[in-house]
Amino acid sequence: MTLVRYKPWGMLDQLHREMDQMFNRQAADETDRSFVTSDWAPAVDIKEDADKFLIIADIPGVDPKDIDVHMEDGILTIKGERETESKEERDGYKRVERSRGSFYRRFSLPETANADKINAKSKHGVLEITIPKQEKATPRKISVQH
Repeated sequence: MTLVRYKPWGMLDQLHREMDQMFNRQAADETDRSFVTSDWAPAVDIKEDADKFLIIADIPGVDPKDIDVHMEDGILTIKGERETESKEERDGYKRVERSRGSFYRRFSLPETANADKINAKSKHGVLEITIPKQEKATPRKISVQH
């Protein structure tokens, strides 16, 4: 008797992943013809504080030197690649659950983001990108001369 895990939302999850890949591929094609698509997308948390935005991405197994963080025209791009390990297949059994290959994520930043002072660091497979906010221009009264 074979036990099969029941996943009531499995088909919906698959459709969601395929649509994400389609839209990521379309966005990549429009901006960078040399980049085809993502094989996987890291999980990301986005937090806004009073003085900064914080993007935290789980990218275990990726060397920090292989991660490219790029800011252009209000779009923050994170891309890189997790290397594929060579695996030996024995007795016809093979199971691979961890995603491998290239990843690509893009985020639109608000006008309050200070692109000149973005900082990125990676520790224990977690990429943390700090985006300081610009100081708000204080309103001032302009007197009309007569």
